[in-house]
Parts: sequence; structure tokens; C-alpha cells
Amino acid sequence: MDLKTAIRTYQFAERAKSELIVASQLTAALIQFPIQEKPGGKRMLLLLLGSIRSELEFAYGDTERREFRKAIDHLNEVISLTESMELGAASERIGKAVSAVTTAAQAAWDMLKEHELL
Repeated sequence: MDLKTAIRTYQFAERAKSELIVASQLTAALIQFPIQEKPGGKRMLLLLLGSIRSELEFAYGDTERREFRKAIDHLNEVISLTESMELGAASERIGKAVSAVTTAAQAAWDMLKEHELL
């Protein structure tokens, strides 16, 4: 990985990690919603997940890091599970997506540190 790609990878990964953590928190909150509020909460969560997926697709297209592809695959599963209201399993898959982007961030961090940019 060259330095420019390392910088972009780190930025994309950190942003994605933050967004995925918010999605995880909202997924956990949706579990507790009253029954009449769940459909609206589900729609909003699905919109957020779609937005995060778009960000990850952009990151993958720009950097070609396979970790972003893995995160997209996990997020596709999250979306499917959320549509089925299997929120516990969706939350678990979000954790796997966070892990994937964290791996990308760590690889970029190592490269930037090696070149004394951090």
C-alpha cells in the first residue's frame, strides 16, 4: 500500500467504524422500541445502513482494500436481517463489519507510522 492509499484507507476506515458503531447502537435501541414504533424505526435504520454501505462501496472502489469488501458483505447481511427484524443477529454482523474496517485502519496506521506520519 502506498502512502496516499494508506491515508485514504485510514480516513475511510475510521469514518466507517464510527458510522457502524452508531448503527449498532440504533439496532440495540430498536429492540426496545414499543411495537407501534418499530416499523418507523426499522425504516430509518435501513436508510442509515444503506448510506453506510454506499460509503463502504466508495471506500472499496477507491482503495480496493478487501476489508472494505468484507464489511460490505457483512452489511448486506445486516440489512437482510434488519428487514426480517432479526436484530440480535444483525447486531452481531455489525460487529463483524466493524472488525473488518478496523483491520483496514490498522494496516494503514502501520504504514503511516512506519513513515513517521503519525
